[in-house]
Amino acid sequence: MFPENFEYVCPATVAEAAKFLDQHPEDAKILAGGQSLIPILKLRLAAPRFVVDIGRIQDLKSIREDDGNLDIGSLVRHAEIERSAVVARHCPLLAETAAEIGDVQVRNRGTIGGSLAHADPAGDFSAAILALGAVLVAESAKGRREIAAEGFFLDIMSSALYPNEILTSIRVPKTGPRTGTAYVKMHQQASGFAIVGVASIVTLDMQGRVADARVAITGVDSAPYRAKQVENRLRGTAASSQDIAEASRASEGVVPLSDIHASAEYRAELAAVFTRRSLEKAAQRASRK
Repeated sequence: MFPENFEYVCPATVAEAAKFLDQHPEDAKILAGGQSLIPILKLRLAAPRFVVDIGRIQDLKSIREDDGNLDIGSLVRHAEIERSAVVARHCPLLAETAAEIGDVQVRNRGTIGGSLAHADPAGDFSAAILALGAVLVAESAKGRREIAAEGFFLDIMSSALYPNEILTSIRVPKTGPRTGTAYVKMHQQASGFAIVGVASIVTLDMQGRVADARVAITGVDSAPYRAKQVENRLRGTAASSQDIAEASRASEGVVPLSDIHASAEYRAELAAVFTRRSLEKAAQRASRK
């Protein structure tokens, strides 16, 4: 199927793109890597009057170190994050997550900003940035706005971005000492999306007990979420296999999705299993540092 006719707009700067979106907030869709938007247009699930291609804006394509954080431009591709030495050194969770996305073709074209702005409830990067406590930076003709990751994902395909805003960068803290991270998932075989995906961060104190734990889950609810009860149960423990197993009831307080890939009951069980696996891997990595 072919998409409805649209006008193609290719701004050279963020300011130019923001000005256009401010003039046409309800009639335009932003094109980044195209891995989500192009199929939607071809299926005619969306029929915008304008497609605004931001792919040539060079300012959105860098990875920079900044005061204990990594500042990642929204147009940085999944494969670039997967292969980046800077990301691997300072935020290995993002590199590991990027390697789990789709297939080689998707990783070579898809962008981190496009993935997050699309807000698919089974997107991989959403779990990672929630666990990391990232800050997302959006720009419009009216200025710049910072959005905490925990307030960014609202519902299925729904985020805190306004129609006239562009997600320009993602700021993530560098991983500290005695800290291990992990992302594990059950892949949907055809698409590579997460039926369940779990990002974990475990920090150990000098005695080897859990000083802090952060767990975020995608694919289970209508939006990714922090499993805060899991985190609370794990803090202060020795992170033994039994401690982790007892803490990993990860679907408490949510209503798991049910679809052709997995029932709600099966997703709830998978959430516990993959939370345990993710925490075990993160704790093992933390103990080696």
